[in-house]
Amino acid sequence: MALGEFELIDTYFKRDVKRAALGVGDDCALLAPSAGMQLAVSSDMLVEGRHFLATVAPERLGHKALAVNLSDLAACGAKPLAFTLALALPRADAGFLDGFSRGLFALADAHDCELIGGDTTQGPLNICITVFGEVPPGQALLRSGARAGDDLYVSGTLGDARLALEAFRGAVSLAGADFEAVRAAMEQPQPRVALGLALRGVASSAIDVSDGLAGDLQHVLRRSGVGATLEVDALPRSELLRAQPLALQRLCTLAGGDDYELLFSAAPSHAVQVGAAAARAGVAVTRIGRIDAATGLRLHDAQGQAVSARFDSFDHFRS
Repeated sequence: MALGEFELIDTYFKRDVKRAALGVGDDCALLAPSAGMQLAVSSDMLVEGRHFLATVAPERLGHKALAVNLSDLAACGAKPLAFTLALALPRADAGFLDGFSRGLFALADAHDCELIGGDTTQGPLNICITVFGEVPPGQALLRSGARAGDDLYVSGTLGDARLALEAFRGAVSLAGADFEAVRAAMEQPQPRVALGLALRGVASSAIDVSDGLAGDLQHVLRRSGVGATLEVDALPRSELLRAQPLALQRLCTLAGGDDYELLFSAAPSHAVQVGAAAARAGVAVTRIGRIDAATGLRLHDAQGQAVSARFDSFDHFRS
């Protein structure tokens, strides 16, 4: 017998809440941050064919749908609390829903972030999550805090998700195990929540890398009223990506997107604290440049020579 809307919710998405005063089942959920904390709120939408391929496993899609939102909380230095899910489905397919909900809740449980409400309807596959976190007043990491002289850092490695996309497009040929490794980077990004929390009081600005490093850095520069010099050959990348032609390496690391690493600035005097924050979070961070007083973004290679190529980030209405 086909699942109806409310049977679908009860079967796959209704769970008891521990922190919220009221969860799934009423017209509104009731949620409050801890005493003295501010709410951090972010929404992201994933559309089939635009943000993910039809070939992605449902469990991985559930993971990624929440991961991209948790990554926003990480960039703000906020602790996850709860989320809502709005889900449009072509049909109520039990196999898809079982895998999707398992992937979603596995990541939610790992970050103690509970589902408190949402909506379902029939239509082209579309996933919209709004996530709620908390942060002490005055301690949120913002895009507007970078200052001339600050060092620039990025977590993890960059470019594997874009390398996977190039493989899907047929532009790159990768052996089976290599393809699966970069495919996992694209389909199961790991939000750097612990690092974001550890960078409170250390980083001067932060953003998550979702649309490409060069473009996302420009958001920080504009909000902060500064410029930057980026050392393109210092960008951390996997051995798989290092084996590719240099032009492709730069495309993937600078304009790839879907990395969901944290890009942040910090005063040189905080270098030891940056290392300690990374160690506590269990994530490698790499210094990749500096913030300049002169506006604009300058790209330099390992020899200090200017790199003239242009690297545009993803734009939903221009790409």
